[in-house]
Amino acid sequence: MTTRNQTTYFPDVADAIVYEGPASRNPLAFKHYDPTAIVGTRTMAEHFRFAVCYWHTFRATGADPFGAPTMMRVWEQAADPTQRALDTMDAAFEFMTKLGTTFWCFHDRDIAPDGATFAESLTRLERVVRYAEEKQRETGIQLLWGTANLFSHPRYMSGAATNPDPRVFAYAAAQVKHAMDATHALGGLGYVFWGGREGYDTLLNTNLRQEREQYARLLWMAIEYAKTIGFTGQLYIEPKPKEPTTHQYDSTVEACLNFLREFDLLPYVKLNIETNHATLAGHTMAHELQVARAAGVLGSIDANTGDELLGWDTDQFPTNVALTTQIMLEVLRMGGFTTGGLNFDAKVRRASIDPSDLFYAHVGAMDAFARGLRAAQAIVDDGRLDTLVVERYGEWDSPLGRAISGGTMTLADCAGYAATEAEPPVRSGRQEYVENLFGEYIFTHG
Repeated sequence: MTTRNQTTYFPDVADAIVYEGPASRNPLAFKHYDPTAIVGTRTMAEHFRFAVCYWHTFRATGADPFGAPTMMRVWEQAADPTQRALDTMDAAFEFMTKLGTTFWCFHDRDIAPDGATFAESLTRLERVVRYAEEKQRETGIQLLWGTANLFSHPRYMSGAATNPDPRVFAYAAAQVKHAMDATHALGGLGYVFWGGREGYDTLLNTNLRQEREQYARLLWMAIEYAKTIGFTGQLYIEPKPKEPTTHQYDSTVEACLNFLREFDLLPYVKLNIETNHATLAGHTMAHELQVARAAGVLGSIDANTGDELLGWDTDQFPTNVALTTQIMLEVLRMGGFTTGGLNFDAKVRRASIDPSDLFYAHVGAMDAFARGLRAAQAIVDDGRLDTLVVERYGEWDSPLGRAISGGTMTLADCAGYAATEAEPPVRSGRQEYVENLFGEYIFTHG
């Protein structure tokens, strides 16, 4: 089977997107993202490791709970499902080549749709993976990570790994096995466990302890299988609070950390963290990233944002420079990405139906991250913000602070100290000052 004789799927974008600088009026040019520009000790391209997500970018239809599909993509027109998958792969690599991104991410069912049987689904996946290998060799584009769609098929309506039926668990494990094989064959740098329905809607019919143990068992199976096939990529789980169940077991970074520690998974699994999931959990992205960084599990980032007036995962492209600055500050402070990167887990709006809208969305987000990187690097280089934090906690470097943190003082010792020493001075946290200082970096450097 061969792909259609299609010269281009994006005729309105004839050339590669290039950097033209802030003065450019070209909507299909980068104003701030210059992949070769050195910021700190790395190029912008090395800092970001931008990845295009396959599902939203090439498979989204614009459908929502209140309306039919609005996006009639040229690459989705072939009658044969496998041919449609191959056409979509052509469109994806054309898009990524013109955009200039060097990484991509996928779910198994994004690139190869379900067949009538599990065996047919596998045959389709293997065929498309072979074709993706060819496209990667032709373009030099790499796979950042792969994952399995364990949420769309009706069999997963009550979860995959956490399903009350072990037969469903077995199907999910089989799908993970084949998705890991596909990721390994494509040289993927990581594999994500995207637990779309791993949670519950009511505790009245749920054995929470057993479901969490089942989830851990699947992860251990995957860790063991990765060793047998020689897959050395980083494994991730992705915190998400309610997508779409009432409660998900991996709801926040703290919940994920607790889960990984409880089941001895922490040495093997890091986190892939998404902005929209952070806000739906009632946290900022900076909070989630900093908690993960402090625990040494910040691995990769799904770069998007959400509408905070809506209680759902809207997966919008990030254009807020304050947000991108906060994200890149955490990335810089952890020493930069190794196996992970910034994956645009975002989709154009339902009314943005032209293929060129996909370029406008990515260009704007990449420019926003370029501005955020420059502001974040300025914060690190200037040092005033870090100095303020160090000074605020400076008393912990006193004899008293060292004695407490070193474990040499007891409760009784502290009581004796309080009984004999003067009342501690009250000191301002200077919140408004530090917020103004943060804004200064954005306006000056962003």
